[in-house]
Amino acid sequence: MRVVVDTNVVVSAVFFGGVPQAILDAWRDGRIEIAVSEEILTEYEAVLRRIAARYPSINPEPVLRLLASKTILVEPACVEPRVCADPHDLKFIEAALGGTAEFIVSGDRYLLAVTGIPGITVLRPAAFIDRLGAPE
Repeated sequence: MRVVVDTNVVVSAVFFGGVPQAILDAWRDGRIEIAVSEEILTEYEAVLRRIAARYPSINPEPVLRLLASKTILVEPACVEPRVCADPHDLKFIEAALGGTAEFIVSGDRYLLAVTGIPGITVLRPAAFIDRLGAPE
């Protein structure tokens, strides 16, 4: 199963654990594939490093290396800007379409409001983990 994971989920996993961490664990364990574009990887890096400055006991570098080496780098599709109310979120929709992802996992209200994209469902992290089910 291929998914696109919003930056807010990655940040929550790295700094706070919980359900977002379960998503990265599923990825690490090979239960899901994470698709990213160059723009998404750049955003992951910038945001994780910026927040790490406030939490010096947490080193995001191992996660950044893993994200850079184990994610599926995709060519984003072009979408109409009106698909999402926040133009900064278009990169996640474009990566999902370009990478044939089934899901976008996000806590962002603008992404969660996106509907009508064939083959893609936007879910909150807990709903995605429920859909994924227990590890086999």
